[in-house]
Amino acid sequence: MLGTTFLLAIRSIARHKLRSILTALGIIIGVAAVVSMVTLGKATTAAVQQSIASLGTNILQVRPGQGFGRGGGGPRPPDFKPEDVTAIANQVAGVTAVAAQAQATATVIYEGANWSTTINGTTNGYFDVQPWPLTAGRAFTPIEEAAGKSACIIGNTVSKNLYRGGQAVGTRMRIGAISCDVIGVLSTRGQSGFGGDQDDVVIMPIKAVQRRFTGNRDIRLILVGVDKAFASSTVQASIEDLLRERRNITTGKEDDFFVFDTKQINDTLTGATTALTSIVTAVAGISLIVGGIGIMNIMLVSVTERTREIGIRLAIGAVANEVLLQFLVEAIALSMLGGVIGLLLAQGVILALVPVLKVTYLFDLQINLIAFAISALIGVVFGYFPARRAASLNPIDALRHE
Repeated sequence: MLGTTFLLAIRSIARHKLRSILTALGIIIGVAAVVSMVTLGKATTAAVQQSIASLGTNILQVRPGQGFGRGGGGPRPPDFKPEDVTAIANQVAGVTAVAAQAQATATVIYEGANWSTTINGTTNGYFDVQPWPLTAGRAFTPIEEAAGKSACIIGNTVSKNLYRGGQAVGTRMRIGAISCDVIGVLSTRGQSGFGGDQDDVVIMPIKAVQRRFTGNRDIRLILVGVDKAFASSTVQASIEDLLRERRNITTGKEDDFFVFDTKQINDTLTGATTALTSIVTAVAGISLIVGGIGIMNIMLVSVTERTREIGIRLAIGAVANEVLLQFLVEAIALSMLGGVIGLLLAQGVILALVPVLKVTYLFDLQINLIAFAISALIGVVFGYFPARRAASLNPIDALRHE
């Protein structure tokens, strides 16, 4: 009986193709929107987590000031000194490596090609804090670090723009007014969680950058590697206590520096993208409800149009439950049809937007099955009332209907 009922439902839908598609349009849009938003949201979250992971795990960033983007009318907080870096390395338990950084911006030139990039002065501890393999060449020697020699390790973006696929290691390029020997090329990292190109960098010994570019010994950033056996919050608190003492910050006064855990960046950005995805998905889900109302409305019209047909079925022996099942199956089939088209449309939207958003396509079987199940459930919920109304018709009154 169920097979016959389903066949009758399909025939009824096929007789009014345009009306059926328009009726299911709300379900189509709702399913497509929900699946697209959830899938793209998860892909974006995964991209953010991957970008943050490229910065390194178990890393603390120590900067002067009171936070990213925060300022005020007071004097600029003093930068760190090399002695602060040494104190953190020697006096804080749980620290695996420390790397000071001094940065400048300059134009690098090689055989007529030029490129404006970031010059990052640091030590070999930088590669211990956040492992960044070299694809060619080597790291700095102790003599190069101590003397502040003009030795350069370049990022992949700089290599592509200056050397255009040629051999970089062993050459000499110019950075501003100085010459620098290229001793290594870094592996590719890609975009950071903040949208910057991590490969657009030239790394030099910090003493060379301080002497040639910044003109002072000040340090704007200290990277601290944390032993996995220690809680990063404990190490962070120890660094804060040490720096308060070294910078003569008395009790009751605010810190003029801040220590930031990269894990906090990951949690913050992941939480933000997840919340935004949830909000947009909830809004998109409203169209599923609207689609259900549309199905209920059309099914009520269908009951009115087919009153005589219902009366004939009841008069020749059909029971009320059979009539109810027929109309309920029609509503479910209509809703499921919208669900299938919506899923196909969603895949097209996702494939179109993935290159634009620069994320990796991730097929989520679970959300597709859930969306399809919800579309079928909407057919049951919103199709029951019209089906019940058809089943409750009086056969004699139905046969008299014009």
